Amino acid sequence: MNNVVPVRHAHKYVILVIVLVGVLMSVLDGIVVSIALPTITGAFNVDISSSQWTITAYLVTLTSLLLFFGRIAEFTGRALLFILGLAVFTLASLACGLSATLGQLVAFRVLQGIGGAMVFSISGAILFLAFPPQERGRAMGYLGSTVAVGSILGPVLGGFLVDTLGWRSIFLINIPIGVVLVACSLLFLRTHEEKAKSFHMDWIGAATLAAALFFLMLFLSRLEQVSVSPLMAALCGGLFVVCSAAFLLRESRCERPLLELGIFRIQAFLVPVLAMMLFFVSSFMINVVGPFYFQGVMGLRPTQVGLLFLVVPLVMVVASPVSGWLYDTRHWKHYGMVGMAVVALCYFALGIVARSWVDIGAMAGVFVLLGIGSALFQSPNSTEVMNSLPRSQTVIASSVSAAVRNLGMTLGVALASLLLPLLMRLTGSTGSVLQADKGSLAASVGDIMLVSGVVCLLAVAILARSRTSAPAGAGASSGTRVS
Repeated sequence: MNNVVPVRHAHKYVILVIVLVGVLMSVLDGIVVSIALPTITGAFNVDISSSQWTITAYLVTLTSLLLFFGRIAEFTGRALLFILGLAVFTLASLACGLSATLGQLVAFRVLQGIGGAMVFSISGAILFLAFPPQERGRAMGYLGSTVAVGSILGPVLGGFLVDTLGWRSIFLINIPIGVVLVACSLLFLRTHEEKAKSFHMDWIGAATLAAALFFLMLFLSRLEQVSVSPLMAALCGGLFVVCSAAFLLRESRCERPLLELGIFRIQAFLVPVLAMMLFFVSSFMINVVGPFYFQGVMGLRPTQVGLLFLVVPLVMVVASPVSGWLYDTRHWKHYGMVGMAVVALCYFALGIVARSWVDIGAMAGVFVLLGIGSALFQSPNSTEVMNSLPRSQTVIASSVSAAVRNLGMTLGVALASLLLPLLMRLTGSTGSVLQADKGSLAASVGDIMLVSGVVCLLAVAILARSRTSAPAGAGASSGTRVS
């Protein structure tokens, strides 16, 4: 692997702003689509199992290509790939806004995912190298704050745009942001790095990984219709297993694999990565079903739903840098576990509150605690992932953590889209989600929130069992290459 020369610390804040604004634009697009999903479902006259592909297509593409573009960055350079990703994302946003059918919208969301993968695959590596070791926790905290800011702007801006200008505007708003950001990146984004002199890509590994993720999502979407087409569900599940096995076999035998499987034998890396995936599975389950609950049960408009979803990220804007500072100051190994436990308790509380139809104020109060728990988990956990591997493998750590994060998002969307109509049928509802009885919808959403809490408890158990491992950063300090 090529040696990377760290960016001069004098330029770290300029690079920080450029990278974070790029990440912000991508985060915004994912959040606003979740808020607009009920409107898109009605506009194209489809059910949620079809409309959710506007989210899933983006996340599957993003997840499957993160490792691919992480490898490409070694040859092209991180700055060039980042700028190209912004350009592709911006053009795809225009195409999404002009889509005439759901099929077109899903196809252009795939193109958006390609651009997003270019940006996300190396954003963490750029920031990690731009800051000295004693400030990296804060840098990851800034990254967490940016995701929180995107979550703030996403629901509010998305709800406002859907209410006033229609769902297409949530994509078109990306165009001026993207154009300005590409121009600024061309002028100011500079990184000092040695590029690989030759390009090597594990094409078979990349293809089998993408196929495995695609068939996994198709399998989950078909489970809801298993009584109608059991053979199709079985076929998709079988193809997922075959493609996954082919990917693992290829990576274990390839001289220069897309993913070095040996890194997963490092507990300091594996544990926070698994916890991160479970965190995003649970949070995106809530992101999908929440708008349906607040609009269908509580009678809120999209703008009001956005304001309610504002609470968690608003808290995180303040709490994430503080959490990162605490981690930099005192490397207490229990930050992530405590934060995840708080998140789990909040999801259990939301599940109880949703089923009892109490006022919005009670949910807003739980959302405040949820924001604190999320911040306490994310910043230290992300820093531990980056610290767990040698410095020469920061791109691998960044790409894998981004891939796992987005895999969690994808699974969360798919599971929520599967469970919601299934649970509603179990409560006796026979109509679509948009026409469901309020009691049935409330009970079903409450159950999904409880499931999210269980997922977080699993992450707490994983983190608790790892406390006897080496301290955070041990992997990075060893200086040995993982094979």
